[in-house]
Amino acid sequence: MHDPSSKPTPRRGKVSDPATEIDANSYSAFVVELKRRISEARHRASLAVNHELILLYWGIGRDILARQQREGWGAKVIDRLADDLRRIFPEMTGLSARNLKYMRAFAAAWTDAEFVQRVVAQLPWGHNVSLLDTVKATEKRAWYAEQAIEHGWSRAVLVHQIEGDLFARQGSALTNFSRTLPAGQSELAQQLLKDPYTFDFLALGPDMLERDLERGLIDHLRSLILELAKASRSSVASTILKSAARTITWICSSTIYDCVALS
Repeated sequence: MHDPSSKPTPRRGKVSDPATEIDANSYSAFVVELKRRISEARHRASLAVNHELILLYWGIGRDILARQQREGWGAKVIDRLADDLRRIFPEMTGLSARNLKYMRAFAAAWTDAEFVQRVVAQLPWGHNVSLLDTVKATEKRAWYAEQAIEHGWSRAVLVHQIEGDLFARQGSALTNFSRTLPAGQSELAQQLLKDPYTFDFLALGPDMLERDLERGLIDHLRSLILELAKASRSSVASTILKSAARTITWICSSTIYDCVALS
């Protein structure tokens, strides 16, 4: 006869906890997929910000040219304008008199708004300044701009190709340029992510360093996973979680910077 006051006999053996059962291959594939999605999102975001920045600089340069022509303003107006703008936007080093002169030259060099939108605005400001400084002919400048995007050239590679007169060696052939977005893993894309003019434009300030932000996120993510590993009753799951912590740290750190040594 059943005694209601009696306690149930505990079952022998280990009870499986579905929350701790993680397939290593499946989890690794998931992390790789997240890495791809995050990298692509960051790339699209950097392109969007750079696009707006270049269009802003082009518009400022065009307006300066128009005012000087229409109202007869002399060259000294740029120094005055730079002082006023830096007083209003002290965090933006890109509003110096030197840079405003580049903006004016930029607008004078590129008069086709559609080409600026489609091609030139995909390049960082440093690339555009190098093109202004080193290539005077419009056709050649446009060709180098397209090639820089097509092949994902860094600024240093762009200058090297210009100094080596690549246009003269193969520029006479019709360009096969069809893509107006730099490849996500190219040196050009990496420079877009780290462009100091972008940080000025977004008013993040000198203390908002990407490395510090990234490390903070990594530390929080590692701590969370390691806590799960400690709480896990399965030695296999614990090992997988600890391995995942190291993997995620490596992936996050190698997105832009070199791998960091893990303790």
